[in-house]
Amino acid sequence: MVDKDYCLSSFLAFRHVFNDEKDFVDGLKRQKYVPIQNEAKTFVSNAVETDRAIKNVFRLVRNEKLGLLLSGGMDSAILASYMPEGADAYTFRFLGGEFQKEELERANQFAEYYRLNLHHIEINWDIVERSLPVVMKHKGAPVHSIEPQVYYAAQQAKRDGVTMMVIGDGADYVFGGMDGLLSRDWTFDQFVKRSIYVDPKEVLVHPVDVMDVYERYRIGGNSIDYLGFYNGPITDESYASYENAFESAEMPFIDPYDHLRLSCPLDIDRIRNGESKYVIRELFGMKYSHFPVPQKNPMPRPVDKYFASWKGPSRPEFRRDIPMDRFSGNQKWLIWCAERFLDMFAKDAE
Repeated sequence: MVDKDYCLSSFLAFRHVFNDEKDFVDGLKRQKYVPIQNEAKTFVSNAVETDRAIKNVFRLVRNEKLGLLLSGGMDSAILASYMPEGADAYTFRFLGGEFQKEELERANQFAEYYRLNLHHIEINWDIVERSLPVVMKHKGAPVHSIEPQVYYAAQQAKRDGVTMMVIGDGADYVFGGMDGLLSRDWTFDQFVKRSIYVDPKEVLVHPVDVMDVYERYRIGGNSIDYLGFYNGPITDESYASYENAFESAEMPFIDPYDHLRLSCPLDIDRIRNGESKYVIRELFGMKYSHFPVPQKNPMPRPVDKYFASWKGPSRPEFRRDIPMDRFSGNQKWLIWCAERFLDMFAKDAE
């Protein structure tokens, strides 16, 4: 069923369309994300059990030629320790290497420590724009800003003979890495304001109420099961983005963390006292005893620079009075990408 207004509203609010029955345009079906079921995952409670479980995941793919997406953070650094010596690893470099320079330096250190062959994937705006039509068409929707660059990296890995990529996206969701969202007990209204990406009412001529996604997690009058939301919509959106990028490049991939689940509830007090992903921190210490724990950073993408002078959308689906100076680079990407998708695949839309 085509419902462009709903799909636009859901994408802007959540970076994902959560009604699988609705599509943006006729003749272009949206990709459906199917998560790994909990019954197929391994329970872990501490760093030693996590180490053993990840080793078992790597045994399942021992016949593949593995490549690793390696950043300067804990999650992928830990996965580097399980990679075969001499395996290919890939890290993103933007703007001549000056963007997030410390991340690049740490990735180099991690690769050297475990004797991996590190490739710098040079990303610029031209590459993003050239990759964008492929990942949007495959998804049948606008995309997260990481998807074009992950797709581009997967293409290079294929040329290097890699048959399966390894990523570490899932650690945040399994082990409590999104410390901002877990930082307090939110009221329902506070959590909506904190977690929505772009309020559709602020940018669309015909916004559709997508609050039903939040309502599923409402408790009582004005409370919310924020852990349930964290483990549901937030997790699904992130995993779906990586899945689409790799599938667009026809590159199999595996996220060892996605095959794990905690056997006990997250210790929210530890997270709120500065120990986000406390199990992963301990495991990082086991793998890198002489390295300080790196600061958590999202996958690099200089969207603030990309959209510094963008004046906003011009298609009829968007309001003419959008205060663009109020939006961050990541928010501008969502608005820009939604318009670019419509330009490519719904050119005749009113």
